[in-house]
Amino acid sequence: MSTIKEYINNIIELEEETLNKLLKCFYPLELKKKEFFVREGEYARQIGFLKDGVVRAYFLNQEGKEYNKQFFTGPSIIGAYASLLTKQPNKIAQQALTDCSILVAEYSNIEKLYEEYHEIERLGRKIAEYYFLEKEQKEIEMALLDADKRYFILKERFPGLESIIPQYYIASYLGISRTQLSRVRKKILHS
Repeated sequence: MSTIKEYINNIIELEEETLNKLLKCFYPLELKKKEFFVREGEYARQIGFLKDGVVRAYFLNQEGKEYNKQFFTGPSIIGAYASLLTKQPNKIAQQALTDCSILVAEYSNIEKLYEEYHEIERLGRKIAEYYFLEKEQKEIEMALLDADKRYFILKERFPGLESIIPQYYIASYLGISRTQLSRVRKKILHS
């Protein structure tokens, strides 16, 4: 398990004083399976470092059908970025699919550090760039790849995930039905 310090230093080496200022903003939070880090309609105020566990980001359409947009596995950064940046209600809920250990910071405290420590602002930009690229990659995969290839990518990106979360979450993430997922898995098993 990666610590927040290791995670940050893999993105950008911060000076010890700067890193310590940033780390002082975080406090531990245990999120139980099915609890929300942030709900749809709430104003997001926190950012989190997921140390351990699985969180899904999802939204509901007008008919109440769920679409799993993303899975986060520790270590990673979680939070309702659009709501944090725009100060508008959140549209994409983030829910624990397993018990999770998280370090949480008030985003306003991080923003204050941006003013004083440009290294921290740079860290924030690099994290945002990473998630932008990841989002674009998933959009390309959804548009250009068939379900079999998307399933292989999911298995590479999230090893072991399908053994700990329900299959319908995976089907939704892949943009296919549970029946299609079952066919894809059978086809791969017998090939």
